[in-house]
Amino acid sequence: MDVADDVVPLESVVHGPSPFVVSHTDQTNVSGHTGRVSGNIFDISDPLDPRLADYRHLRDADIRRSVEGDEFLIAEGVAVVQRLAASSLEIRSVLLTPKRWESMGASLSHLNCPIYVAEPEIVAGTAGFNLHRGVIASARRPRPLSLDAVFDRPPLNGTRHRLAVLEGVNDHENLGAIARAARAFGIDALVLNSTCADPYYRRAVRVSMGEILFLPVVRAEVHEVVDACAVRGGQSWALTPRSDAEDIMSIGSGSFGPLALLFGAEGPGLSDASLQAATRCVRIPIVSDVDSLNVGHATAVAFAITA
Repeated sequence: MDVADDVVPLESVVHGPSPFVVSHTDQTNVSGHTGRVSGNIFDISDPLDPRLADYRHLRDADIRRSVEGDEFLIAEGVAVVQRLAASSLEIRSVLLTPKRWESMGASLSHLNCPIYVAEPEIVAGTAGFNLHRGVIASARRPRPLSLDAVFDRPPLNGTRHRLAVLEGVNDHENLGAIARAARAFGIDALVLNSTCADPYYRRAVRVSMGEILFLPVVRAEVHEVVDACAVRGGQSWALTPRSDAEDIMSIGSGSFGPLALLFGAEGPGLSDASLQAATRCVRIPIVSDVDSLNVGHATAVAFAITA
């Protein structure tokens, strides 16, 4: 697997506020882009305008680490920003082009945050690349939950909690794909160990189609999750392509407690320690001349089978 150059491990994310915090203004509905300031709608004509500090250098992972910290995230694209607007997260601001404002203004006018309208070249000058999707937003990051908090909630499928536990998954696109599948198949929480990438990095949020914003995220090591499930009468299944693993299709639903599905990064897979700690090692049956599935695809299959 080719690992992106801008991988941001969870343990390296800098804690602390952004050097620029937007203050909210009173909401005023505006029917269109008028070329003037109105209510919480602001025309922007300078890519260096300090109000756009959240959106600078979006492709520079090192800068983004220091700017975002654990304080805020970036949502990019129409569908993702719409999902953000439907979430409970506090939106700091929205930046979009006049054309995009014409098509999205009605759906954003209820937001109690600054909405900045700028020509495409201004947006590109701020972000550092051409923003073809025409809209981007900044929002406060969700706070991670504890394992206990997840188990205190009723399971989504009404039967047992199912946790997607990732070890060393450091590709943002894979993380986004996994989060999207987890939401689609009713996974109760996404658990990331310390060597996983940042689940709220812009690319991960975009690939998840904004679903990561609705998925509980826990930061814990694999053995902690295995132990937490075991004491609640549950099991942990380690996904592996090994030929001696059990066929996941042949395992019945059983009458046990919570289920942790363990996944490793493409290439190395799960560590020996995690494989040994799991209740059982399972594999997804595929044709013999194919080595394995992409981790994003494998998680989706496992989520569907165990649903």
